[in-house]
Amino acid sequence: MSGEAAAAYASTETVLKHHLGAFAKGLDEIMQDYSDSSILLTHDKKYHGKEEIRGFFDGFLKSVKPGFWEAFKINAQAIDGDVAYLVWDAKPFVNIATDTLVVRKGKIAAQTFTDG
Repeated sequence: MSGEAAAAYASTETVLKHHLGAFAKGLDEIMQDYSDSSILLTHDKKYHGKEEIRGFFDGFLKSVKPGFWEAFKINAQAIDGDVAYLVWDAKPFVNIATDTLVVRKGKIAAQTFTDG
């Protein structure tokens, strides 16, 4: 791995670890991973910038049922350069979900999310 690739991996891994841990600390902590130019794509909507992404996560956090976080489990994780991919579940609340994050300059520049 070249020096540049190793640095991208380290940055992506750092942001991913922070992002996963941020959910226990709340919305403000989650939002530290995004910039005003970040985008979040879901199966039915596009969210542009921190304000819209904040609205998505605010709704998500408010929809979480008791026991969700105890059931949360990462099934697969891969990082390549500035891209991170997760497969997770929180059964019986979420049977399967995926997130893909593109990290640039220490922030999530782009993210995709789907669940089922």
